[in-house]
Amino acid sequence: MNKTIFGTGIFFGITAILLGAFGAHGLEKMIDAKAIVTFETGVKYQMYHALFLMILGGCNLLGNANKKIVYYFIVAGVVCFSFSIYLLATNELSGFDFKKLALLTPLGGILLVIGWILLGIKVLRREPSNPN
Repeated sequence: MNKTIFGTGIFFGITAILLGAFGAHGLEKMIDAKAIVTFETGVKYQMYHALFLMILGGCNLLGNANKKIVYYFIVAGVVCFSFSIYLLATNELSGFDFKKLALLTPLGGILLVIGWILLGIKVLRREPSNPN
């Protein structure tokens, strides 16, 4: 599971860099400045959680079952939060009204918060390891 978590972090990091570059250079003449800022918010949160997943994958504070639970909440949160923001920010470029999917953004945020809370609970309730 650790390779999967770490690999997902790498994938989210790579795609955040690519989407950030696209937002900064490819979209600047296609959407307004407010939409660019919105798009950048999605990129930032995706990158934060890419790093989060890489740390989680390399961390030995949790067992694999607990990591898996946190992992699923974070991945679902990033997909719902960041990717809905990308679609909403570029809404004017599409024939589909992505505003119909606007509830995915707060749902994604809630999933991210739950992932962080679960991480905190699992680490703080963890039994100390025996140093001997």
